[in-house]
Amino acid sequence: MNPLVPPGVYAPQEDTDLLVGALSEEPLAPGAHVLDVGTGSGALALAAARRGSRVTAVDVSWRAVCTARVNAWLSGLPLHIRRGNLFAPVQGQSFDLILSNPPYVPSPKHHVAPRGAARAWDAGGDGRLVVDRICREAPDLLRPGGVLLMVHSALSGPDRTLDHLRAAGLKAAVTGRRRIALGPVLRKRERWLREQGLLSAAEEKEELVIVRAELPV
Repeated sequence: MNPLVPPGVYAPQEDTDLLVGALSEEPLAPGAHVLDVGTGSGALALAAARRGSRVTAVDVSWRAVCTARVNAWLSGLPLHIRRGNLFAPVQGQSFDLILSNPPYVPSPKHHVAPRGAARAWDAGGDGRLVVDRICREAPDLLRPGGVLLMVHSALSGPDRTLDHLRAAGLKAAVTGRRRIALGPVLRKRERWLREQGLLSAAEEKEELVIVRAELPV
């Protein structure tokens, strides 16, 4: 079933679908501990729960937390859902798999903290406001052999993501790509993105990437 998505909560889109596909290819032992950071409607967390995993889902938005709880109830799947800023609610815990579809859209209003629904996509002038935090903080929550799966836009610098994760001792690579039409947010910012050199004059589509990073055993 499709999750319930009220106004103000990020609706599953092509980035969600790409990450669900990457999750389906990941070997998970029964009862594996999975963390979904920035769960939104809970779509990714529910996909992991269907694999028999024990799933914790976190979001900073109360509306998203309530939505994920309702969707878990409607699906009949157990999720442990916490409200908090990224990894704050799960400090001291460790996971076999961390999933994240973070905010990654570069914003011309990078000097203003995003509010409301925009918190699900606005991520500073280079799109890395949250991605960089995940790169810094996720490795400490992975068990040996644990994996981080994260989706973000090629506009947000996948090479920088790989460099940060490798510097933290993880084996990291881009394992999936998909080109999609520019969405409503990017279309509104198209001129600014081109002026910043983030989108070339010839580019008419956005590329999404899956970054997979594994902590060696």
